[in-house]
Amino acid sequence: MDPAELTPHLVGHNVLDAAGQRLGRLDRLYRDVDDPGVCFGVVPMIRRGRRRWVFVPLVDATVAPSSVTLCCGAQLARRAPQTRPGRELPAEIEGDLYRHYDIPHQPRTDGSTRLHLVREADHRR
Repeated sequence: MDPAELTPHLVGHNVLDAAGQRLGRLDRLYRDVDDPGVCFGVVPMIRRGRRRWVFVPLVDATVAPSSVTLCCGAQLARRAPQTRPGRELPAEIEGDLYRHYDIPHQPRTDGSTRLHLVREADHRR
């Protein structure tokens, strides 16, 4: 996937795993400020009666008119580091997220997170 395709307009698209199984709808996009080719999406899921946000990798994902197909399977995505709705991913969990999906990660020296929410206004710049 071309990183230029990862725009806020994808929010609301269905997210499918590599086998075509629907995981949910894309709720948010996060871009790595140190590596523009790395992006994650957030998909709200309910598991055991609790709603949570699951981060899924959009590296090498395929964009269709109404869906985004990931390169990973549903089980891997469901076990990914998560956060509760309304909360950002803490910097201390960020490294776990990259390791979970086997994506190279170098933490920032100031302790801040590399992943930042992609907003419509940010994309227009």
